[in-house]
Amino acid sequence: MPGHDAPPIARELTVGQLSARSGVAITALRFYEAKGLISSQRNAGNQRRYPRDVLRRVALIKTAQRLGIPLATIQTALQTLPQDRPPSLDDWTRLSERWKTDLNERINRLTALRDQLDGCIGCGCLSMEACPLRNFGDNLSERGAGPQLLDQD
Repeated sequence: MPGHDAPPIARELTVGQLSARSGVAITALRFYEAKGLISSQRNAGNQRRYPRDVLRRVALIKTAQRLGIPLATIQTALQTLPQDRPPSLDDWTRLSERWKTDLNERINRLTALRDQLDGCIGCGCLSMEACPLRNFGDNLSERGAGPQLLDQD
């Protein structure tokens, strides 16, 4: 409609705009920035301004976190991406392929833990009847303290 042009899209976002658009709290965004996961520039008034492509980085971070990927692993992955553009579909495919193996291993460990949960927590300490069968002679104590059967390969 004449006279009703949409306002121009800002090239940069304030931390509040980034928070509103991404659904991530300002404190979390500042934490991400402190950890080097995202970056901003400072304007003349010393206020943070984020390039729009940071929205995609934040989405990638949140998706990876929901998958249970540790933040240190996410940080390492983001360091492999170019800083001059948002993550692409090819970038996501490459990163997610790496993470699928880790997720499958974690799923297998959690499934095994779930299946053992009613009889033993991994070291036999809850069941004297089961302990001699699973940990005869308390030989697992040589591996260290705590549940040792949970992290078997």
